[in-house]
Amino acid sequence: MTSNKSFMSRQELLGILVVSALLFIVMPLAMDIFRLNLFGKYLTYAFVAVGLVLCWGKCGILSLGQGVFFGLGGYCMAMYLKLESSTPEATAIQSTPGIPDFMDWNQITALPWFWEPFNSLTFTLLAIIVVPAVFAFIIGAAMFKRRVGGVYFAIITQAIAAILTILIIGQQGYTGGVNGITDLRTLKGWDIRTDDAKYILYYVNGALLVGVLLLSQIVLKSKLGRLLVAVRDQEDRVRFSGYDVSNIKIFVFCFAAVFSAIGGAMFTLQVGFMSPSFVGIVPSIEMVIFCAVGGRLSILGAVYGTLLVNWAKTTFSETFPELWLFGLGGLFIAVVLVFPNGLSGLYQSYLAPLVDRVVSAGKRNSRTDAAPPPSSGFGAETTAKAAE
Repeated sequence: MTSNKSFMSRQELLGILVVSALLFIVMPLAMDIFRLNLFGKYLTYAFVAVGLVLCWGKCGILSLGQGVFFGLGGYCMAMYLKLESSTPEATAIQSTPGIPDFMDWNQITALPWFWEPFNSLTFTLLAIIVVPAVFAFIIGAAMFKRRVGGVYFAIITQAIAAILTILIIGQQGYTGGVNGITDLRTLKGWDIRTDDAKYILYYVNGALLVGVLLLSQIVLKSKLGRLLVAVRDQEDRVRFSGYDVSNIKIFVFCFAAVFSAIGGAMFTLQVGFMSPSFVGIVPSIEMVIFCAVGGRLSILGAVYGTLLVNWAKTTFSETFPELWLFGLGGLFIAVVLVFPNGLSGLYQSYLAPLVDRVVSAGKRNSRTDAAPPPSSGFGAETTAKAAE
């Protein structure tokens, strides 16, 4: 019991249960398949926001390039799906059958060597984890070992996002260019475009997100989690205590990168394509905004912030096509001026005390109901005589 309490408090457990109920019960019952698939796409961004809570909120590392890792995961999955749909039979009308259509359009006559391993689903799943982790390790080691941080690190990650976008667009014959990798149809022969497949993918997406939340909770409650906060608040003191601060930063940066890549892979499956428009500076900044709206200190707040911002973006653009940018701008201004700690800050200030009172009142009532009535009758007389 002690370990359970140290792993997750009553409020944190309640928060996980509420999120699970919202994802697996309320939303599937309340929405048609189109809206549910839309919210499934929103949930893929929540992976990035949760990683940013660990990286930015807990450790103080503001990364403006998380779209890079989101894109790496998405492109890895897209490459596998594109190869599966590019069989010689399906591409018989091309000049070179058996390769993706955009390669044929760009006069490429053989599958590039770095595409070959993505014929294997096992390799693809490993690549979704390993490729962004290695890339994040290279960036982190190059920056943190030289004690580059703060605004400088944020600008460098932003520049990396811009460079990768330009690289993807420029290498059109190998990446699909500005259009990205499209027309993704099946996963191991299973059609991912049907309504049944969209339901299944939504639940898989939700289950992975809950798993990421639990894994993040384990990290935050461990000694490493306390070190992350210490690095954010008193980096020099942590260094003088004998810890290698750069290794701590590299680890959490890689950890957040892997979360982002998982979200990118699920995005590709949910939506059916991947393009450089989800890799660059603008989407990376939007992902930071998701985290800020939800509260950069709360992993659950990151989920709610992601859903709220994307729902508002969709609603404003549908209802007020000319004004939706102003609506989003007003939402972001409100975060800065009215609730700087995001939705989680509002919860901690107003709802958490109410929840504690309700739970405490319920405990008192349960103790009162469970208390034995005053002794009477034969048992009481016997006890009294025994006492005499």
